Amino acid sequence: MQRKSTLILLTSITLVIGLLAVGTVKVVGDAHRPSQSTVMRTPINWRQSSETVAYPNVNRYPDLWIHVSLAKQRLYLMNHHHVLYTMYASSGVPTADRKTPRGTYHVQAERGKYFYSASVDEGAYYWVSWLNHGEYLFHSTPVDAQGHFIKSDAADLGKRPSSHGCIHLSVADSKWVYNNIKYGTKVVID
Repeated sequence: MQRKSTLILLTSITLVIGLLAVGTVKVVGDAHRPSQSTVMRTPINWRQSSETVAYPNVNRYPDLWIHVSLAKQRLYLMNHHHVLYTMYASSGVPTADRKTPRGTYHVQAERGKYFYSASVDEGAYYWVSWLNHGEYLFHSTPVDAQGHFIKSDAADLGKRPSSHGCIHLSVADSKWVYNNIKYGTKVVID
């Protein structure tokens, strides 16, 4: 009887340890962060960061690159094939004169805290060039001539294309990109 109790006890302990081990296995992404679905800010807030966790330290990832998915309206900060951080984005409207070009590019030297373009009657904060030295940019949701955010464009962030070819980001995300993404960083848009 005692031997049967000991066997049941050992079996139970083994089962519990097995269940605990399975529960702690991480199968997605970076082992130091929660899964993607638990960190995206919902509802989307065009003023705040896209995720509820801290931005990655770019100095820890010398091979960091940017992937923009036009289909998903997302910008992914990548390290090799692992997503470090996801940002809500809005790309160009898919017409001949407003689409975002697909391809592989690199962050260029041009960047700034504010611009306004009279030709499209829009501007933005925190811009970083990735094509044609100031023509195609990562930047905040657009602003009008007085520097006020255009709410209709802000409402599209992460949901649908709304730009003239640039990649719109939230205010917080665009400021982080402006302050942290290095010259020469690879950008892949597909």
